[in-house]
Amino acid sequence: MIRYSLNVTEENNNKQIKTFEDLDVWKACQKLRKEITELARKFPKEEQYLLTDQIIRASRSVTANIAEGYGRFYYQENIQFCRQARGSLYEILDHLTVACDESYITHDSFETLRNEAVHCIVVLNGYLRYLKSAKDTVESIV
Repeated sequence: MIRYSLNVTEENNNKQIKTFEDLDVWKACQKLRKEITELARKFPKEEQYLLTDQIIRASRSVTANIAEGYGRFYYQENIQFCRQARGSLYEILDHLTVACDESYITHDSFETLRNEAVHCIVVLNGYLRYLKSAKDTVESIV
């Protein structure tokens, strides 16, 4: 296995990535996580251990997997954790659909959060492409 160092520079502001908290993908998913938590707290009490718990856990799983993947020494491990995060984002989309179907949220709220979740998926896919490219580059050198 190839060990790596994720010492990249963001194109927009030449800021060096020193921790997972510097990643644009983590920041976008953190924002979504906060909004999901705030929204889920307004769900009916009977959903406390059902939909509320599931959607909050899924939103926390996204940022936790990005962070854990960042802390790994191998590109492939980071990629796998990011794939798990992507799966949790799709789970959030389904939970939002349920919340809308059950009239726990308005259609407008659903659309806003759905668009934000899709944005997170797009940014995460870009990060995954970067990791795969960096992995391939390192492997071609060795």
